[in-house]
Amino acid sequence: MSHPQTERHPFLDDLTADAQLLSSVLRGPVTGRDAIRRVVDAVGTFSVSQTPTFVQDVGSRLVLEYEATLTSGEKLSAAVIVEHNPDGSVPRVSVRMSPLGAVLSLAAGLRERLSKQLPETLVI
Repeated sequence: MSHPQTERHPFLDDLTADAQLLSSVLRGPVTGRDAIRRVVDAVGTFSVSQTPTFVQDVGSRLVLEYEATLTSGEKLSAAVIVEHNPDGSVPRVSVRMSPLGAVLSLAAGLRERLSKQLPETLVI
C-alpha cells in the first residue's frame, strides 16, 4: 500500500538496509535502517519544535534545512543532505548542526538515551 507523498518521511521510509547516518552529534557513522531510526526518533524527543526553512532536490540529493527549539530552550540549526540511489532508495544521510552549545546539549541527551543501544564509540 502506498502512502501519499505528504505522509512519507524525507528519508526514513526509503533507507537501504545498510544505510549510513553521519551527524554532528555522533562520533562516527551509524549503520543500518533500524539503528538510524532509533537515532532519529531519539533526536525528535529533544525538540519542542522543528521548522523547515529550505527543501530542494539537487541532482540525486535532497537538501533540507530546519530550525529547531530544543527542550532545553536552545535554538538549533540543521542542514540535512539525503543521498538517493537511482531507484529512490537512500544509502546515506548527513546531518550537520550548529551552534556548538546546542549540539553538545543534544549529544549529551542522546548519550543518555542511546548508550545501551549504540556502540559507546559513537555517542559523544
